[in-house]
Amino acid sequence: MIEYYRDLIDALSRAPVAGTPLAAWAEALPAQIAAGLSERRYGDLPQWRRALAQLPAVDASEVDLEHGVSIGASGDCDAATMQNIERQLRALIPWRKGPYQVHGTYIDTEWRSDWKWERLLPHIAPLQGRLVLDVGCGNGYHGWRMLGAGARRVIGIDPSPRFVVQFHCIKHFVGRRPIDVLPLGIEQLPAGLEAFDTVFSMGVLYHRRSPMDHLRELRESLRPGGQLVLETLVIEGGLGTVLVPEGRYAMMNNVWFLPSCETLLSWLRKSGFRNPRVVDVCVTTTAEQRATDWMRFHSLSDFLDPHNPALTAEGHPAPTRALFVAEV
Repeated sequence: MIEYYRDLIDALSRAPVAGTPLAAWAEALPAQIAAGLSERRYGDLPQWRRALAQLPAVDASEVDLEHGVSIGASGDCDAATMQNIERQLRALIPWRKGPYQVHGTYIDTEWRSDWKWERLLPHIAPLQGRLVLDVGCGNGYHGWRMLGAGARRVIGIDPSPRFVVQFHCIKHFVGRRPIDVLPLGIEQLPAGLEAFDTVFSMGVLYHRRSPMDHLRELRESLRPGGQLVLETLVIEGGLGTVLVPEGRYAMMNNVWFLPSCETLLSWLRKSGFRNPRVVDVCVTTTAEQRATDWMRFHSLSDFLDPHNPALTAEGHPAPTRALFVAEV
C-alpha cells in the first residue's frame, strides 16, 4: 500500500522543516509502512484491502470536515452504489472512532468522537497552518477534524492495520488531502524529531508501561513553541496519587497508570513541558461509548459494575478522562 503514501513521502522529502530529520524519516517510511502492513503478520489484512479496492469511485459534491465528517450529497450516486459502499465499509467492522456520513451510509461508531472534539477545540491553539501529529489516532477521525480546522498537514500514527484501512476508505471518497495515517507506533518516530506544531495524544498514556517515556517521546516530536494536547484516564486525588491496577481495569488488561490530575501535571513539568494545565475533566458515559450496529462487541456498559456504575467491573473508579494542554 506504499502507493497511498507517495504524496506524504514526497512532501517530507521536498520541504523538510529546517533543522529536523523529517527528510531522513521520509527515506525510512517505505520500509516502516511495509512492515506495518505486512500480510504475513496480519492474516485479515488481505480481506480488508479487498474491501478498500472494491469501493466505487464517486465524486463527492460536498465534503464537510468542520462540523463533522460528512461526505457526499443526495444525487451523487444511485441506490445500488450506495448499497455497495455500505457493504464494503461493513466488511471493516468494528468501527470505533467516528461517526462518519459517507454517501448515505451513517457509520455509527462505538465512540462519539465528535463530542471529545467539541470539548477540546475551544482550549487549544488554533490549528490554522500547523503541522499536526495525532498519536494513537485509530481510524483518523480526529485527524479529519484537525484538517477541517485548518491544519496544513496532519499525520496520524496507529499500529492497527484495520484502522489504517478504515482511514483509507474514508480518504478514497474525500480525495487527495494533506492527511495520512501511518501503521506505526510513536517509538518508530525518529528521536529528536522536533517538527510538529501540535501533537495530540488521546487515549494512549494509560496503555504505556512507562508514562514518562511516552511524555518524553511526545516532547521530542514537538518543535520549540509547539503545543501538546493530551487526554487520558485519571482518578481523584492529590499530588502523588496514582492507580496501578494489578489486574484489569474496565476489562482492559493493558492499563498501567491512572494518575490524578495534580500528579500528571507534575509529570508534565518534570518532562520539560511549560505551563501544563487541565482544561477539561469528563466522566465517560454510556451515551459517549457504546455498542452499535457498527461495533457489536462489548462496550462501556459491559465494563462497569452492574449494581454501581460509579465503579468498573473490578471495583475501581469508573472511567474519568481529563484533557491537558502544555507547550514546549
